[in-house]
Order: sequence, then C-alpha cells, then structure tokens
Amino acid sequence: MPFADDATASAYRAAWEAWTKQLEHLHRVFLDGESIRPDQIKGLLNREARAKQHYDELRLRLLGIEPGESSGGPADDGNPFR
Repeated sequence: MPFADDATASAYRAAWEAWTKQLEHLHRVFLDGESIRPDQIKGLLNREARAKQHYDELRLRLLGIEPGESSGGPADDGNPFR
C-alpha cells in the first residue's frame, strides 16, 4: 500500500527528475569540464538550487511533514532573490 496519494507521488517524482537533471548538468560542468560561458554559471547554480528546494518541499510532503514542522532547516529569511 503506497504511503502517498497519486498526486503527491507524481509531484515528488517530477521534482526528483527535475532536480537530478539540473544536478547532472552541474556535474558535467564542475566535474567533467563541460564548457559554459562564465555568465551562465550563476544561472546553472540558481536552477539547481531552486530545483533542490522544490524537491525538498515535496519530499517533506511525501513524508507527511508540513512546512515549518521540521527543525534544523533553513528559516525563510525574506530574501526576495531566491
């Protein structure tokens, strides 16, 4: 019996795939030496960070943890540039 409903599981899987896609690109650049322009590095890092944050949020939802319930995560500092 699944722990999550179909919509939650589907959203989690999509977030996982989106994050791993960004992570793979990050690895190609930083570990394998894929060449990109210097002005593209910030975008690459931001896309990976946003995808990871979205994945983390959906992972918590999958586990039944509401935002703010977990301790030890970064607090929302009101930064509008995230």
